[in-house]
Amino acid sequence: MHSGGAVAACVLVLAGCGKTSPTAVTGGSDPSGTTTSTTTWYSQSGGTATLSGKTYTASSTDRSGVTVTGGGTLSLNSSTISTTGSTSSSDSSSFYGLDAGVLASGASTIRLAGSSVKTTGTGANGVFATGSGTSITLVDDTIACTGQLGHGVDATLGATLSLTNVLITTGPGANSAAIATDRGGGTITATGGTFTTSGADAPGIYSTGSISVSGATIVATGSEGAVIEGANAITLTNTALTGTLKRGVMIYQSMSGDAQGTRGVFTMTGGSLTAMAGPLFYVTNSTGVITLSGVATTAASDTVVQAAAGGWGTSGSNGGTAILAADAQTLMGNLVTDSYGSITVTLKNGSSLTGAINTAALTLDASSTWTVTANSALTSLTGATISGSSITNIVGNGYTVTYDASLAANSWLGGLAYSLPSGGQLIPK
Repeated sequence: MHSGGAVAACVLVLAGCGKTSPTAVTGGSDPSGTTTSTTTWYSQSGGTATLSGKTYTASSTDRSGVTVTGGGTLSLNSSTISTTGSTSSSDSSSFYGLDAGVLASGASTIRLAGSSVKTTGTGANGVFATGSGTSITLVDDTIACTGQLGHGVDATLGATLSLTNVLITTGPGANSAAIATDRGGGTITATGGTFTTSGADAPGIYSTGSISVSGATIVATGSEGAVIEGANAITLTNTALTGTLKRGVMIYQSMSGDAQGTRGVFTMTGGSLTAMAGPLFYVTNSTGVITLSGVATTAASDTVVQAAAGGWGTSGSNGGTAILAADAQTLMGNLVTDSYGSITVTLKNGSSLTGAINTAALTLDASSTWTVTANSALTSLTGATISGSSITNIVGNGYTVTYDASLAANSWLGGLAYSLPSGGQLIPK
């Protein structure tokens, strides 16, 4: 028990069933027993509780507004949670939810509906689930986090989060994604809702696990729209995603230990993807597997994919490998690599690419086209339509495209030169 301030606890035996209700503590003291300005916080261990119309606040360092542990289950409705304290350990906050506004751990379950969560301290995530078997469900809630390292929602170490029609804002604090997973990964699904970040290096989504979003709007005004670290995934359906600074989507491996593996998977169907600065996709020190189907894309930099070495990994072996599949997709912009990167692109089902390629392997079906906007180079070309001595579904616009005649994948071209519609040619390198 905590001493000092107003503290209440209860352990009740439910008549006729021999079961014990949760140990529930509310009070105005911190763990050391020193009275603070906190009016009320809530901590539950085990058992089941349903509460409505509550207000919980906390101002102490490392104090959450609501905590459920020990396999407990809490249903909290039409309530307000507000905290102002900062964390004493950014790692503990990022990995285990220390100082989060709402925290579930130890295979516990929280359902929060029609409520609001606000945090202002450094490292104060809004809603945090950690550990296998732990889950949080959010319905019609509002979450606002203003401090640095204050993610809107976060799942780690195998926990799960489910969001329905949730409004999340973070910032101006830096490094504060709206939707995030961290060390050990987690699973987050979101349906509907609006997610906005304003801090530096604060993407709309940061995935070291599996994150799926449908029917939502996501805007990051100080960062990428989304980031995948390691062998993890983001799946978007009928969602509008905007990255205002740096890039639209980044796929990388930071080598920090937060995420294992080097194969990030980004899948998007419908909706829109906008990069107001930098490439639409940036892949570095990792492999990025990207699938787009019917997505309205905008790349203000005129670069669709950049696969290149960056600031992570070992110099000389930290390039990016991008594998892009476009299905019924219109793409406007260039494919760009450096000497350490590579790009493989597949266009199918009426897809089109308008742009230059400095080095890539291209596959396109008879219904898809590439319109060339500058001299370009292919490692391999598969599936282009040949008519006599012409390639009919690559529009040359007077430019020259080379291919590597030494590769077995290009043997069908016979080492020959081909003319292209609107002028230009495809020639062996």
